[in-house]
Amino acid sequence: MESEFEKIYAKYYQSIYRYLLTITKNSNLAEEITQETFYKALKNIKKYDSKYSMFTWLGNIAKNTYYSSYKKNKRYEELDDNIKDNEKEIINKIIDSETNEELLKIVHNLEEPFKEVFTLRVYGELSFKQIGNIFNKTESWARVTFYRSKIRIKEKLNEKEL
Repeated sequence: MESEFEKIYAKYYQSIYRYLLTITKNSNLAEEITQETFYKALKNIKKYDSKYSMFTWLGNIAKNTYYSSYKKNKRYEELDDNIKDNEKEIINKIIDSETNEELLKIVHNLEEPFKEVFTLRVYGELSFKQIGNIFNKTESWARVTFYRSKIRIKEKLNEKEL
């Protein structure tokens, strides 16, 4: 049985994502901020004022999360450059055969379901919806699991570089 918040997530995820995509012009950043938005909404659901629509409330959280993220990252470097560099870094590491072998070892040692979701998404090039269907889960579950897989892999790669 779906919880009330899972229904909200399923109903508004795509709308909030598209809204953030228009602001950020970056699909990865929009996805990450969308996930953060729903996390914050879940933590603060008791503060929701029903005189406003749910989309408006979530949209304000999304916008504020984006601005906070932008301000935080601007101190170090421009947000877009940072995101693009991160993505390029991961892609370059995948292309580099030596690093690719290291990456495959890291992926192989990931715990399930992170290992399989990452493999299906990156190497199998499946959509989040297809991955969710394989696991009998939602598309949102697949997105969050993939995001967590990337974090784990990046942490392991950074450990190897030290």
